[in-house]
Amino acid sequence: MFFQSFFSRLFALVLVAAIALTGCSSASPLSGNYREDTLTTIENLSETIALSGKEENFSETVASARSLMNDYASRYRRDSRVSGLRSFTTMQTALNNLAGFYGTYGVRPLASKLSKRLQQEFKEVEFTLKRGF
Repeated sequence: MFFQSFFSRLFALVLVAAIALTGCSSASPLSGNYREDTLTTIENLSETIALSGKEENFSETVASARSLMNDYASRYRRDSRVSGLRSFTTMQTALNNLAGFYGTYGVRPLASKLSKRLQQEFKEVEFTLKRGF
């Protein structure tokens, strides 16, 4: 009776530790530095936007971009030091547009009009980051 209780508690402790350690590991390319993460996200998304859709790894690239957008938004959306910045609101607009496209049309190349608008928004974000906003 004592051993059964002891082993069940030990097993529960091991499971909690495994879940906690698995949750702490992150495969996200985001570092926690807002400026660097924003520039990295812009670079990766610009590469994805530029693809024609004929590449053999296009669907994996789009899935990676969607994951990056989710990681970026979830990391900085609730950060009060960042969420009021002009660069963040513009970036959030661009991410929402891109996520809306992929949510609606799936894995397709972007329309040229949307691609141009996203590139313009990315340039604006880079400019405001250089100014410190």
